[in-house]
Amino acid sequence: MQQFKHICVIGLGYIGLPTAATFAAHGVKVTGVDVNPRAVDLINQGKVHIVEPDLDALVRDVVAQQKLSAQLQPCEADAYIVAVPTPFKDNYEPDLKYIDAAAKALAPFLKSGNLVILESTSPVGATEQMAAWLSEARSDLTFPQTHGEQADILIAHCPERVLPGKVLQELISNDRIVGGMTPRCSQAAIDLYKIFVKGDCIETNARTAEMCKLTENSFRDVNIAFANELSIICDKLDINVWELIQLANRHPRVNILQPGPGVGGHCIAVDPWFIVSKTPEQARLIRTAREVNDSKPEWVIDQVKIKIAEFLQANPEKNIKDVTVACYGLAFKPDIDDLRESPALEITKQLAEQGLKILAIEPNIQELPQNLSDKFQLVHLKERDVADIHVVLVDHKEFKLNKPLQTLIVDTKGIWG
Repeated sequence: MQQFKHICVIGLGYIGLPTAATFAAHGVKVTGVDVNPRAVDLINQGKVHIVEPDLDALVRDVVAQQKLSAQLQPCEADAYIVAVPTPFKDNYEPDLKYIDAAAKALAPFLKSGNLVILESTSPVGATEQMAAWLSEARSDLTFPQTHGEQADILIAHCPERVLPGKVLQELISNDRIVGGMTPRCSQAAIDLYKIFVKGDCIETNARTAEMCKLTENSFRDVNIAFANELSIICDKLDINVWELIQLANRHPRVNILQPGPGVGGHCIAVDPWFIVSKTPEQARLIRTAREVNDSKPEWVIDQVKIKIAEFLQANPEKNIKDVTVACYGLAFKPDIDDLRESPALEITKQLAEQGLKILAIEPNIQELPQNLSDKFQLVHLKERDVADIHVVLVDHKEFKLNKPLQTLIVDTKGIWG
């Protein structure tokens, strides 16, 4: 079994920081690397820059024990974990620039026997591409694509598969898919994750591991698209979609998901496009599901416009600039602060551009991102009573028992009946 005394985690976001802190809590020295100086400074003070239950206490403890530290550049270590974003370009092609940058940054510190794991959710072939970039930077070392089991550097793909809000528990309890470029690479990665993973570490190859994560998220996306399309159909037919789904799910082999304002987050809203980009002729259902979910925010905005028209008809002395809309939730899912690819945030931004006064209610953040602070106000839930129209975009726990008295409501999550 390979021993790992020092790990370098590149990317200290929603996956990288919990992973780094969990390794540190299990006795391994961890150096975290991020390009964000504020994140690095906060972590070194034992603080966190993201919201995840219990993460703040864990980071505080492992920093105090000098097991975790953060810096702007990589360093020598026994293993490297790359957990950086993988967005897509305007044409839905995957953008691997952050993986490329991470590979170039860590390459100078590699030494024979090192393990490099790509955790970032990636298109098929990304792990091999990372290995190629590393090989270009370090011609003095050998890599699995040319030297197989005898390579100096071991490379694997091990996608994260945790639920925001339960990351620390699921990092430990969930099974891990471990896809090495060779069996020796896979075994080294298994040895690393078994430091804290209690679930099974299941061995495969890198390409299958990459496709496994994309498949998991595409499965969810297709099923959410069915629910979202159903909600639009039910609105047309004057049927309560939430009652309908509840009734249909009483069938022993039916399990319809819940509709919403769209699909957000860095995974489900992005990963299916990685499959489509590689196999555009074959991925017809996956593409259609993405298009259904991407179009749902426009449908929600149309529903809000209908309510605005009702309000102005009942109040002919007012115009659109006199209308105040309360938008409940900006995050991409309940009870977290993550705004990435959030349909709720996009809907709120587009409503603000209509000239409306927007009150954004998001209990999980303290302030708006700088590029949004001049578009609408972030307010407390108790300030919502001045709103003329109420739009539920995220079913945060704070909202569920706080239905407003006003009747002009667009409830995309069905929390108010």
